[in-house]
Amino acid sequence: MAEKKRPKYSSDEMKKYFNDAQYREQLLQRSRGFFRKYRYYFFGLLGVMLILSVVYYQYIISGLPSLEELENPKPELATKVYSIDGEILGTFYSTKNRSYVTYDQIPQSVIDALISTEDKNFYSHWGVTPWRFLRALVKNVFALRLKEGASTITQQLARNLYGFQQADESAFDKATRKFREFFTSVELEKNFTKKEIIEMYLNEIYFGRSVYGISAAAGTYFGKPVEELTLGESAMLIAILNGPAYFDPLRHPERALARRDLVLALMVQEGRLTQELADMVKSEPLVYSSNEEAPLGLAPHFVEYIRQQMRDKAEKYGFNIYKEGLSVYTTLDSRMQSYANRAVDEHLTEKQEQFNKIWNWNRRGAILDRIVDRAARQSSVYRRSANKESTLTALKSSQVFIDSVKKIAQSIEVGFVAIDPKTGGIRAMVGGRNYRTFRYGLNHVTQIRRQPGSSFKPFVYTVAIDNGYPPSYELNNQPITINMEDGTEWRPQNFEGDVGGKSTMRNALTHSLNLVTVRVITDLVTPDQVVEYATRLGIKSPIPPYYSIALGTAQVTPLEMTSAFGVFANEGVLVEPNSILKIEDKDGNVLEENIPERNEVLSKETAYIMTNMMEDVINIGSGLRIRNFFHYPAAGKTGTTQDYADAWFVGFTPQLAAGAWVGFDDQSVNFNSADGQGGRAAAPLFGRFMKYVYEDKTIPVTQPYFKMPNGVERDTICAETKKLVTEFCPVKITEIFNAKYPPAKCDVHLSNDSLDTGSPTEF
Repeated sequence: MAEKKRPKYSSDEMKKYFNDAQYREQLLQRSRGFFRKYRYYFFGLLGVMLILSVVYYQYIISGLPSLEELENPKPELATKVYSIDGEILGTFYSTKNRSYVTYDQIPQSVIDALISTEDKNFYSHWGVTPWRFLRALVKNVFALRLKEGASTITQQLARNLYGFQQADESAFDKATRKFREFFTSVELEKNFTKKEIIEMYLNEIYFGRSVYGISAAAGTYFGKPVEELTLGESAMLIAILNGPAYFDPLRHPERALARRDLVLALMVQEGRLTQELADMVKSEPLVYSSNEEAPLGLAPHFVEYIRQQMRDKAEKYGFNIYKEGLSVYTTLDSRMQSYANRAVDEHLTEKQEQFNKIWNWNRRGAILDRIVDRAARQSSVYRRSANKESTLTALKSSQVFIDSVKKIAQSIEVGFVAIDPKTGGIRAMVGGRNYRTFRYGLNHVTQIRRQPGSSFKPFVYTVAIDNGYPPSYELNNQPITINMEDGTEWRPQNFEGDVGGKSTMRNALTHSLNLVTVRVITDLVTPDQVVEYATRLGIKSPIPPYYSIALGTAQVTPLEMTSAFGVFANEGVLVEPNSILKIEDKDGNVLEENIPERNEVLSKETAYIMTNMMEDVINIGSGLRIRNFFHYPAAGKTGTTQDYADAWFVGFTPQLAAGAWVGFDDQSVNFNSADGQGGRAAAPLFGRFMKYVYEDKTIPVTQPYFKMPNGVERDTICAETKKLVTEFCPVKITEIFNAKYPPAKCDVHLSNDSLDTGSPTEF
């Protein structure tokens, strides 16, 4: 059995202590001796504690806002993005979507609900209630977490205005923050009236859903201005404050209503509401706004493109795009953007319906298995799972999951952009078919690189024209074999698999003859020259100097292709695509103003001749379907890649350049039919857009023809020899030439003896 612990003093000693005064005195003297022996240590410790207290107090004071900051608090202001025609396209804010209202605009029901729920002694205290403050301080420090929040409305305002609370606070930081809230609350009470404190509080406090302030909350939850809030709506908004996510009335209506009823009960308890009225309010249904989320606006892909640029500029200029109320004036035209959206909707609806009829997953089991496996591994369920193999098996066996993957994989995607070639300003941008729901993700105008197919061919012909070859120059439309550097042989074919005799460069570009284009890069120019010219015209993606680039095997973005085609429309002058005209701070001071730089990268003569050749593509060639919609002067080129994976049309009018890419995010899914040709899958999108823009008389565009410069001459040539006609040439055609490189006279039809039949004919 364990021994009992012996008491410090025995019963005899205790009796002696109480009955013997001399013994007690001996003990007291012994205690005094101990104090005298260690008194210097005691006073030293007391002094250190006093010094530390003074230092800590100074530390607390140093982190407090100044009196000027208290009197002039700086609320976070959203940055606004404007179109070139003055419409607001979007805003940037750091979760604080705020609109300010005055005290007089706020209904009394909101104020009564707030006081009754959050701080019933608000009108009688001086910013803090000391006992509640000490209780909260002790709880937070010893719990090592935020166990109890700010006590009074003024303390909550101090925290919201000056952001005292930080993530991952230590116990020391928690105590410091509570003291700073205490002192700041007192200063707020000294410098502001109770009404002003209420006004600031209700404009600062968080209501969930990225909404700050009672005005924005009224609009978000009930779709009305704050002045029109009913008693029930006021009580619900105050109820949300206790836990904006937990008491979200749209996602958790039952718990939100229970909290609302508690607010009403507290109002009755505090004498700010009668029980009869509270019961009546409880019986009335609340009607929430149908717009659960704010609309994305006309051009979400473009606005995100602007945000990315502004984020990069923030370091240069030292501003915060989410808090400083900047104004960003852009090049986008809201009217053209609405027409781009309309054209995309109409075109994709038609193409998707056609595609769904021909696409059959049953014949593509291997492709589907790969796509489903990848989608499963990328899913949030799989990433969070502790047993990944069983989760993967379950997902790949779920028909619901497979069907959703199928739907996404076979959805046709789009990238469409329109640019003013004279200024480089982006006038419209649709970065994907999801423009109605886009938040963050892939922009198919700026962030994809795909093979452009035949839409790259104009760069090949541009080199030849610039080197003095006329559009009428003929090459063999015959099979060709090219020995590649890796030892293989490349045997290109025409799209339709046909061959013929000779073809002019004009005819080859008009009807997209691959064999003739390949002969241009092998016989007239070099791959290095094509790369150099494409880069000069604005293609920034890397282009390998292989013969196959003649058929568009290098990967490029729709934005750079459209910008490069704009050089032809702008008489050989490149203006880099741009989107931001000016940035101003909240006071209207200009932080940046952009004047586009113009660089002549091509002669006017070559630019016009190429334009003239590409007009034929639309008038009689592979882009003819554009004429089903648009009948003004236009030029451009279609593009189709192998297996119909990507469809392109890039073109321009005298005022606008526009490019359309249509395809699939997963390149193993493709059109797999003639409906996937660029002339069918992409060109009509260009035609629809231009039709709507040119029909709108409020948009300042006109319809002049492309202007032929002085250095280009139009002349009649012999249809057989492609040289200047003589009076004896039987068949004549009209062609244009660079005046520096005039064609020779026909050397075949020199007399009547050379005529085969009848009189000369002119075409």
